[in-house]
Amino acid sequence: MNTSKPYTLVRKAEPYLWILPSIILMSIFIIIPIGFVFRMAFSEVTKAGLVKGFAGIENFAKVLKSAKFGLVLKNTIVWTIMVVVLSTVLGFILALLLNNEFKGRKIARAIVVFPWATTLVIQASVWKFIIDIDYGALNTLLKTLGIISSNVNWTPTPEAYFGWEIACGIFVTIPFVCFTALSGLQSIDSSYYEAATVDGAGYFQQLFNITLPLVKPSLTVATVLNIIYVFNSFPIVWTITKGDPASRTDTLVTYLYKLAFYNGKQGEAAAVSVIGFLILLVCASVYMVSTLKKGED
Repeated sequence: MNTSKPYTLVRKAEPYLWILPSIILMSIFIIIPIGFVFRMAFSEVTKAGLVKGFAGIENFAKVLKSAKFGLVLKNTIVWTIMVVVLSTVLGFILALLLNNEFKGRKIARAIVVFPWATTLVIQASVWKFIIDIDYGALNTLLKTLGIISSNVNWTPTPEAYFGWEIACGIFVTIPFVCFTALSGLQSIDSSYYEAATVDGAGYFQQLFNITLPLVKPSLTVATVLNIIYVFNSFPIVWTITKGDPASRTDTLVTYLYKLAFYNGKQGEAAAVSVIGFLILLVCASVYMVSTLKKGED
């Protein structure tokens, strides 16, 4: 009797058994909920959240016909691009500074990581307090320094409010980019810089010819993750303005929240969620394809 065959099958299946728990968890917490959202997006849903029947693309048609959707989509794109681009640039510059040897570097790194370690609701609440016209810390500080004589309204328009939300988003995102880039910087062998110095290369030549190419994988990962996190960010906008006035500062996630829980339009909210999912799927696919092409080259 051949007893080696079952043993061989077990050995072949062993690598898959290791990832089985991950597959189960992903199915329960990611794949199945996504399936439910897609089902709701293509169904007629009551205000109580009961799925009554297939509605085709009716929910998508209602969303796309809405006068607010175009503004909300534009806000989301502006919000994502501004926060991701500026936080990446500033985070990388900060990583370059923290990569140098100086007294108190550990304390500086601890200070930088603090905004990232604090919850977004707290961060947004602090920023809302800072810019308040009546008792805000910014007006109080400027009056104490004698720069202004009376309180200044820092949020006279919805666009100004949205600008402050973007500033808050940049502030809380910089630490993630900084430490991701810093990990890439510390993995670069110092012999590259020594050889470049011997060859007469200056700081910026070393930066663009050595540092940036070698730290690019870390920055790419940080950028892709940032696009996903920032695109789906809810607490900052909701805490500071709740998307008001008249959805002028809404992003897709706050807009769909209002549709679902304020207006009882859960089918349309699911449609907005699917649209956001597809946008991020396209971004991730473009990244994967470009990465694979570079790997083949």
